[in-house]
Amino acid sequence: MDVISIGDRRCEYSLAGGQEDAEALARLLAAGSDPDEVFSNMTLLTHAIEAEGDGSLQSGQPSTVHTTAVLLAFGADPELADPDGRTPMDMAKDYGHDLAMNLLQTHIGTRAADNR
Repeated sequence: MDVISIGDRRCEYSLAGGQEDAEALARLLAAGSDPDEVFSNMTLLTHAIEAEGDGSLQSGQPSTVHTTAVLLAFGADPELADPDGRTPMDMAKDYGHDLAMNLLQTHIGTRAADNR
């Protein structure tokens, strides 16, 4: 289980699961949790990509992108490095997580265009 903050409360959820866990995460973020929170020395976005990539390696199934998409939809910074300096794109590349790489690139491009 992972932990996310809602104000002064800490709530448990899982980034390793599928769509159901993405829905629970969306509810927590909608209630005001910070999508850029750092937990266990990783940003939530970096952790989500790692969980999706590792889940794919362990199961032999294609990577999912549910939790990555939810975090990005709620404003997670696609370029925010974790305390060890790993960016979400670094993690996606490490796992060969093409869906996450595509989503991240789209969000990075959109942010760049908005800042012009």
